[in-house]
Amino acid sequence: MAFQDFQRVRRLGRYLQKDKKRLLIIIFLLLPLSFAGAIQPLLVGQAISVLKGEAAFLWLSALSMQSAIRILITLLLISVLVRLALQGFQSYNIQTVGQSLTARIRKDLFSHAINLSLRYHDSMPVGKLLTRLTSDVDALSEVFGSGAVGVLADIVTLIVISITMLLIDWQLGLLLLTTQVPVTLFILWLQKRYRRSNYRVREELSELNADFQENLQGIEVVQMFRRQGANARRFNQTGIAYRNAVNSIIFYDSSISAFIEWVSLAVVALVIALGGWLVTAGSMGLGTLTAFILYSQRLFEPLRQLAERFTQIQGGLTAVERIGELLEEDIEILDFKGDKENISLKSSKEFSLGEVVFENVSFHYRPDDQIISDLSFKISPGEHIALVGPTGSGKTTLIRLLCRLYEPQEGRILIDGVDIKDIPLSDLRKQIGVVLQDTFLFSGNVADNLRLDSSITDERLAQICNDLGLGALLNRFPNGLKTTLRERGSNISSGERQLLSVARVAIRSPKILIMDEATAFMDPSTEATLQRDLDRLLEQRTALVIAHRLATIESSDRILVMKKGKLIEQGNHQDLVSQGGLYAQLAKLQEQGLAKF
Repeated sequence: MAFQDFQRVRRLGRYLQKDKKRLLIIIFLLLPLSFAGAIQPLLVGQAISVLKGEAAFLWLSALSMQSAIRILITLLLISVLVRLALQGFQSYNIQTVGQSLTARIRKDLFSHAINLSLRYHDSMPVGKLLTRLTSDVDALSEVFGSGAVGVLADIVTLIVISITMLLIDWQLGLLLLTTQVPVTLFILWLQKRYRRSNYRVREELSELNADFQENLQGIEVVQMFRRQGANARRFNQTGIAYRNAVNSIIFYDSSISAFIEWVSLAVVALVIALGGWLVTAGSMGLGTLTAFILYSQRLFEPLRQLAERFTQIQGGLTAVERIGELLEEDIEILDFKGDKENISLKSSKEFSLGEVVFENVSFHYRPDDQIISDLSFKISPGEHIALVGPTGSGKTTLIRLLCRLYEPQEGRILIDGVDIKDIPLSDLRKQIGVVLQDTFLFSGNVADNLRLDSSITDERLAQICNDLGLGALLNRFPNGLKTTLRERGSNISSGERQLLSVARVAIRSPKILIMDEATAFMDPSTEATLQRDLDRLLEQRTALVIAHRLATIESSDRILVMKKGKLIEQGNHQDLVSQGGLYAQLAKLQEQGLAKF
């Protein structure tokens, strides 16, 4: 575990490259800060020695009591001011480095997460992923910021204080340092258990966020089926598990703090008892004893802070582990790594026909559940294909494979004779336009949702919408293209969302058009209005349409009938009806109003 932690921390350490100067300044300030703190008990002890007429520094012995005290107070004030100024400057730089680190890691995590294939996201709840992008990254910043730098500062402080005590009185100093050994061993023992508890806390927090996010996304179903009580009880159980996990790390954290506090009090009592006996015996001055009492208190302060920082670091290392697991997740859908300029040029010239070929394609989400089996077919340029079949026959999966959202385990898919793996993803997805039945809209305005990655002007957008017969729709919106849409377009109807998705594809003028029941949520009048424009959109384009209505299917050039991931029939409507197979049965049932494709 320790080696893996080191490897992950070292890999994440590259995010600090841009903050080298700040880090050097932070490290450089450690020694003067520790010296300024260590000299203060010594100055207090010297002041008491001067007042008592005991032996003090030689340069103080030559001065009068008033002058010596004045100088010591001035030096003490200067050390306090210097320490406060350096601490403030150092803290500012530490926090700046921590925030810069957080921003860079979160940016890369987000980029990596959205490039992972749908296969990964199918198994990873959104709430768990959000926890890694938010609270785990915040915890990680403490490792590189206040945690790691603070540990260095505390270690340097311990070394400076230890050397100072040994120089003043090596016997008493050695006694104080010996007490640190069992304290350190006990703290390390507790830290190992804290680490395991902290990982459990992170996992339970992920479950809590996932549960909360799922209920919010499905709020309509929750309320409609009166699931508030049942879901609240389930959420409460998740909350109890999280609370119990947090209680365990609170126990270890408080145990460490209480143990150090008791030991520090015992050590101060020991110094007072032993030092008092030495002062009474005349072997030690009262000023020296006072300095040692202050040092014994300060000796445990960095140790107490070390324990707290180790707690931060343990939490951070847990975050490193969880973030590392995400970053180490392989990106399944890799972009083309060859000569992109030549391929891009080729895709713009030769890949303009729109021919689609599936060659012996097989695919499964799970090894024990084959979705598509040895599927082969060819769609000629400009041909309109209807894809039909029972639920679960693999129609939607076929679309995902063509768009390279998943990779087939066997076979290959070609566009105009080129394997889609050899086409840059940006070029591939520019050629393919997809209108899904379930339209996703981002929060923002209508224009931004239509434009997405293109740089088209609002005027051109308005013209395209009017050409598609969407002028009436835009007029219904209070601010036209500037109308604000809420999350997932919840403030407009399903039919209106579907109209916007059609316009979004039309703007890009793709060569291959995929439609998954694009008019499913439209009323008859809107569908009739849009159908004419859809026909124009389909002209001179290869089209693959998943259809459930007989009228849409009959007009297709060819119909592919799928069942359990296999192509069992193909041909036009009349041919398939005359064959009397699965398509003929489905068509007959739909004519009777008993079923749909």
